[in-house]
Amino acid sequence: MTPGEVEALAREAHAAQTDKVGRPYAEHLREVAEGVRARGGSDEQIAAAWLHDAVEDDALSEEWLHGAPLTQRTKDIVLALTKRPDETPESYAQRILATPGALVVKEADLASNADPARLALLDEPTRARLTRKYATMRDLLGLSAG
Repeated sequence: MTPGEVEALAREAHAAQTDKVGRPYAEHLREVAEGVRARGGSDEQIAAAWLHDAVEDDALSEEWLHGAPLTQRTKDIVLALTKRPDETPESYAQRILATPGALVVKEADLASNADPARLALLDEPTRARLTRKYATMRDLLGLSAG
């Protein structure tokens, strides 16, 4: 798939979804893809950025992903970033660290999710909970706070 095809697919798959403040979910996907690009990520990583939540959010099935015309590296990154039910943050972080190319996508995802402007739109309990969650994941992944 071309980069444009992956973007269009991701936008369509998440079209009915909004983020925690009611914005179109595709805005988050775009931010993550742009974050990967800004961090020097490859086309495979940018494709994975567009699709990083697709399986987890049931926007696309894991079966679809396995058969998709994407590189194995892109598929591996998407699966590494797909949280599993009852999975500990430690296990999730270990899988990301063990998957080549996944860390830069997760770093861009965390940067988007932890954007102060985005967090400011949430109620205080949600903002505090998510701030702790994102900081914990950054620590588990060995990422600096900035």
